[in-house]
Amino acid sequence: MTEERTEDEATAIRGRIVELGIEHRDLDDIIARLTAEAYPDELQLRRLKKRKLWLKDEIARLQMLLTPDIPA
Repeated sequence: MTEERTEDEATAIRGRIVELGIEHRDLDDIIARLTAEAYPDELQLRRLKKRKLWLKDEIARLQMLLTPDIPA
């Protein structure tokens, strides 16, 4: 029973990683389009870049949950 719940949790984490990865790629496209404009909105760009960085960190944190600790 515990093993099954753990596998369900791992599946949920993997799904969340995929969702965050999609949002990260979407933000990458939006940022690229905004920076190509003649007068990009710097505040909006900063907010989008901050969100993109948060997504990257959250993806890394979730991936670490899936990777078991390896003793040195």
